[in-house]
Amino acid sequence: MEDQAFDDGQKDRDNRERRIELLIGRLPSQLQPPVRWLRRPAARWVRVPAGILLVVASLFALLPVFGLWMLPLGLLLLAEDVPAIRRGSDRILCWIEARHPHWMGLSPTSSHD
Repeated sequence: MEDQAFDDGQKDRDNRERRIELLIGRLPSQLQPPVRWLRRPAARWVRVPAGILLVVASLFALLPVFGLWMLPLGLLLLAEDVPAIRRGSDRILCWIEARHPHWMGLSPTSSHD
């Protein structure tokens, strides 16, 4: 029973990582390496302030430099360290993959779960 719970937890983490990597692949190529670096555990001291800054900056999406893309990126960065945000982002990522796979660069018929 305990092994099954461990396997399910690992599967959930693997699916989360796969979905996040698909989304990172959709970012502009210049942003991909910094986002991957920010997701590393050692980058927590930069990740949390960067996540907060991206969420706040997304409020100024009408200005030319800022955009709504900053909100989900900021929330995903914060989700690495805040379990409540992580649970919500996992549900949203699962929903996006099921309903709008093209947002992740997948074909509409692909199924990964």
